[in-house]
Amino acid sequence: MSNQPRVAKVLVALLASMTVAAILLLVMGSNPPSAGPFSLSTYYRLDPISNSVISDATQSADRWNCIEIYYSGSTAGNIEQLASLSGITSPDLIDCHFVVCNGLGGSDGQVETTARWKKQWSVLSSRTWYGTPQTIRICVVGDANHRLATSSQIRRVEHLVDTLARKFDIEPASIYYPGNWQ
Repeated sequence: MSNQPRVAKVLVALLASMTVAAILLLVMGSNPPSAGPFSLSTYYRLDPISNSVISDATQSADRWNCIEIYYSGSTAGNIEQLASLSGITSPDLIDCHFVVCNGLGGSDGQVETTARWKKQWSVLSSRTWYGTPQTIRICVVGDANHRLATSSQIRRVEHLVDTLARKFDIEPASIYYPGNWQ
């Protein structure tokens, strides 16, 4: 029975701290988080980014000088599905170097390496893209208007971009994200 004063003090301290925390949350407003929940265990189950950057062809330091990240314009997909949606006969011909899945078609944050990257081929100019032959293109599965990148996709793209920028000495000014990237 000698613990009763101690228990009462702990309960009062707990009640006071919860009240202060609730008041702080009310003062800070009702702004929702910028992205969905992030699961570290799911993130670590994915293949390391360093495995994605490896290619079959020789990688020279001056081969690439720019990185462009863009949305696929679809709510789901992986390399095969995006090629099919684009009317391309083979996934090997898709016009990007990496595809970052959103959990609908591939694991959330999964980085798929395309044949163009493995062979160190440039992306071809088209009616929707006029980049240079030295641009690395990363396709993020999602629609910029309805289904933005997940928090896992954002982290994986940041890690991929950081790895590529260090490997090929690409300046931050030469890295382009979509307009509404978080």
